[in-house]
Amino acid sequence: MESLLFDELDLRILQALEADGRAPFSRIAEVIGVSDQTVARRYRRLVADGGLRVVGLKDSQVLGLDNWMLRLRCAPEGAETIAAALARRPDTSWIGLTSGGTEIVCGTVPRSPGDHDDLLLGKLPRTPHIVEIRAQLTLHRFFGGPEGWLRKYGPLTADQVAALRPPPPDLSTPVTLTPEDDALLAVLKRDGRATYPELQRATGRSESAVKRRLAQLLGSGALYIDVEYDLLGLGYGVAAMLWITAAPRHLDEVGRALAGHQEIAHAAATAGPSNLVATALARDTADLYRYVSGKLGHLKGVEHVETAPFMRRVKQLTYRPPLR
Repeated sequence: MESLLFDELDLRILQALEADGRAPFSRIAEVIGVSDQTVARRYRRLVADGGLRVVGLKDSQVLGLDNWMLRLRCAPEGAETIAAALARRPDTSWIGLTSGGTEIVCGTVPRSPGDHDDLLLGKLPRTPHIVEIRAQLTLHRFFGGPEGWLRKYGPLTADQVAALRPPPPDLSTPVTLTPEDDALLAVLKRDGRATYPELQRATGRSESAVKRRLAQLLGSGALYIDVEYDLLGLGYGVAAMLWITAAPRHLDEVGRALAGHQEIAHAAATAGPSNLVATALARDTADLYRYVSGKLGHLKGVEHVETAPFMRRVKQLTYRPPLR
């Protein structure tokens, strides 16, 4: 894969972090065949210049939390202000401006049913400049979350990825989050590579207790380590939301096919006007057109596609961690 900013070693390190975001530099260096110092130096540059962030996120699907996607059609003069206000809410996970800046797309994970009611039934309907509100509940994730997009393109071999990747989570033993986990999760949301002493100081628990609890959360899938980086540096200058309507009998088939497409960074089944939503990445608008009219358009069962390119991201993974 050609890159505008990252060379092959950068891509190896990024893919290694997607495989295990908390892997020690020494382990990454051993697997990809360079020195610890080289990995540390490249990591520092990726953080400073490549938009790299490593964060710990709760998996709402594993935890059984409702994940909603909001589409807010706005008057152009109000979209930026509304998006900025939504970005300050702790229950919004990501926010983007699409459709030339006239639509806000927002992912939310309400902490309680009351939060969701307050936002959808209280604040948003009374907000000036919002013309239309659509809320779509995520029913099933086909790709995204703990699954990193770079593995579809990255230079690491299957054996190298297997050497880095932790054992798959044991979904048969669910873990319930408690208030005692709040401090631990808050630190990891800022820096997924926070050291055990740092986690111990933030939580007030012993280092052994922190290690044990973190292992439980990661092992159950309730928590995963996510990696964000500058897609433009990879040569991908266009991202778009795809609102897809598939015939119900083909819904699962289309969703699984989307998950396998190299262009798709996220795909999920939803309840709402469209029954599938996906995020597509392309090098330019011509590349996006080829995907929509070709690979996507030829999928059996696809009845309608609405394409909404991102104008810009307002909220994503907003913390820049220190060097680890």
